Amino acid sequence: MARGNLSTVTEFVLMGFTDHPELQLPLFVVFLVIYLITLVGNLGMILLIKVDSRLHTPMYYLLGHLAFIDLCYASSIGPKMLQNLLVKKKTISFSGCFAQLYFSSAFATTECFLLATMAYDRYMAICNPLIYTAIMTQRVCKELVVGVYTYGFLNSVIQTVLTLQLSFCNSNVIQHFYCADPPLLALSCSDIHNKERQLLVFSAVNLTGSLMTILISYICILISIIKIQSSQGRCKAFSTCASHLTVVTIFYGTLFFMYLRRPKTGNSWRHSKVISVFYSLVIPMLNPLIYSLRNTEVKGTLKTLLEGKTS
Repeated sequence: MARGNLSTVTEFVLMGFTDHPELQLPLFVVFLVIYLITLVGNLGMILLIKVDSRLHTPMYYLLGHLAFIDLCYASSIGPKMLQNLLVKKKTISFSGCFAQLYFSSAFATTECFLLATMAYDRYMAICNPLIYTAIMTQRVCKELVVGVYTYGFLNSVIQTVLTLQLSFCNSNVIQHFYCADPPLLALSCSDIHNKERQLLVFSAVNLTGSLMTILISYICILISIIKIQSSQGRCKAFSTCASHLTVVTIFYGTLFFMYLRRPKTGNSWRHSKVISVFYSLVIPMLNPLIYSLRNTEVKGTLKTLLEGKTS
């Protein structure tokens, strides 16, 4: 972007979640509770996995990183949204806006491929149990996680740089509660066709690429489960995947609905805000609850810790 374009817009105005001032305080309370549960739930999950040696396995190692990503993802959006629900001047600096765009995009992409990595881990555990520990070593798990983070953050660099090359010289009012590509593109006075194509291609590749890995893994898992003779064995094998399947269904359902559509009308922007709240705040809150409520090992560790404190 030319220096002249950088000086035309020095800050953006975030319209926020609602146009009705009387709803801002109730929404602040609701979103504050959601964000606090997100912080406690994900930090708690990380601590549980760290303190209990029984949870030092590849599955829980990846789950710990999922909790960390959810925590960072919600924190890249939540605090600013909460602040704007309490103030009249809902502004964000130019650099702050693009920092938020970068980190929210990076953590969203990273989570996509971490969920795919977790599906691969379940595939190896159920379909290749005899060689699972030899394949999914601590070193391999670390390399997979590093690869996921590296790709997620490099992908976000590319998308953020492409958006930075656009000019913003008309309105600076973002029809959203945080800085994201679609509402920023709506403000640009540049030709955005190239950026729109790039965004569509990257979104499609990231979503379908990671989802295909998950689908193929679970097709193989399903075939292996069907071959198990005892019903107890089938139930046990399926129970190790149930939480992950629930998280994947919720996460990818909202992302596909959000990114494979182009909101233009005011009503569509309102729908986009609702969906954005769901995947940026609600899903990070739900993930640790889903894993803790459906996972006997996590529940056992939590019960042991609570009993130790109360005794």
